[in-house]
Amino acid sequence: MIQGNKSAARRRGASVSAAFAKGLLDLAVEKGADAKSLLQRSGIAAEALDDPDSRIPFARYIALMRAGKALATDPALAMHYGEVNIARISVIGLIGQASETMLEAFTQLNRYVKLVVDVDIGEGDRFQMRNERGGLWMVDTRQDANDFPELTESAFTQLVCGPRALGVKQIVTAVDFTHPQRSYLTEYERIFRVPIRFGAEWNAMRIDPALMMQPIAALPRYVFGVLTARGDALLAELEKAKTTRGRVERLLMPGLHKGDANIDSVAAAMGTTRQTLYRHLKAEGTTFERVLDDLRHRLALDYLQGRRVSVNQTAYLVGFSDPAAFSRAFKRWTGVNPRAARRHATQKD
Repeated sequence: MIQGNKSAARRRGASVSAAFAKGLLDLAVEKGADAKSLLQRSGIAAEALDDPDSRIPFARYIALMRAGKALATDPALAMHYGEVNIARISVIGLIGQASETMLEAFTQLNRYVKLVVDVDIGEGDRFQMRNERGGLWMVDTRQDANDFPELTESAFTQLVCGPRALGVKQIVTAVDFTHPQRSYLTEYERIFRVPIRFGAEWNAMRIDPALMMQPIAALPRYVFGVLTARGDALLAELEKAKTTRGRVERLLMPGLHKGDANIDSVAAAMGTTRQTLYRHLKAEGTTFERVLDDLRHRLALDYLQGRRVSVNQTAYLVGFSDPAAFSRAFKRWTGVNPRAARRHATQKD
């Protein structure tokens, strides 16, 4: 029980991209599961999947995977998800396709894998190349992997099937899994096509080093720079979201329009107390009230400068029931009233 509690504690800050969760949900629905039931069982709100770059708690992704396996009657759902083209789900797939060689693609995988799945890996990269045990092995260093072996299944399937779909000769010559043999062994054999060992000491794939320089370049090279710039921006946002302030903002945004944001409800959603949340924010040099005010300010500017909604609609979206109160707040933030700011944005075009 103690070990389980430690594992749960490590996973508490873990997350996956909303696009990754949405892709799994879509596959499960395609295989016969009911979308509403999947969301209900996983505790994921439908609107949480609208922004592909937002984050979903890892625990809810686990619940979604297990609900999908049950409702779609597909015990190998994780492996079937690994067969889906990752470029449809994340920028990391496109970066891999724009890489010059398999070696560069693996390097970029380590750099950006957190954009898809951010879990505890201990020290160093998640996927590490090690020359030992009679060969070159790519080792997945994810902690407590047997608590959720489905993630190992989907990751290794993607690492084999992704290059294969691009016409790259298979570079994997053996696969080791720490979890016990599964009931759907035939799916393992169909997908990996190499010797498989269960109950091993690590989760790893043996790589043919002579094939690491196989060319890919499925996309024009200039695209690589564009995609990695976007990946770097998303990584910066992800790191920011790991702060207490970032987590508070992420919890505030979906319900900001209701106008009832308060520290007690946010603390409860974070699984902590009002006093503890107050202390953590104070340690970061801020307060709940300041985080809320700054978030409203930033979103109001975004709405008005983008000219997507009216001033009154903006007031509602950022949590003001009274447009006059919003105008006063906006003038305090910027020195001008919101209508003038919106007119100025329109004139710039």
